[in-house]
Amino acid sequence: MNISQAAEASGLPAKTIRYYEEIELVKPERNANGYRAFTDTDIHNLTFLARARALGFSIEDCRALLALYDDKSRASSDVRKIALRHLDEIEAKIADLTAMRDTLSHLVQTCHGDDRPDCPILKGLGDDDPTRT
Repeated sequence: MNISQAAEASGLPAKTIRYYEEIELVKPERNANGYRAFTDTDIHNLTFLARARALGFSIEDCRALLALYDDKSRASSDVRKIALRHLDEIEAKIADLTAMRDTLSHLVQTCHGDDRPDCPILKGLGDDDPTRT
């Protein structure tokens, strides 16, 4: 199957597939005319990558997960270790976003939003502790 068919089957843009080939996440065969020839295994790997990337796994984590998927003697603990590390990263991002939301919410609540020049939001952005008003 050619790259446009592979893109349709995997749900990935052709540009992404070319990039994955460039960084050797996928290695499609080449026909005599030089065109890529994607196999069912390639499509499976592309779909796998699309799902992993949608969950936010890094390219290197995807590389490791694909290798583990192909390794029938793998230990599931190796897969779990990668997933747990990524889950910890997600939890940290959530904590950071929650703190950002709380700070911004506090600043917005303290701003009168009227015609006066005094603005707790601008003061907070210029302050070392933006929760202090």
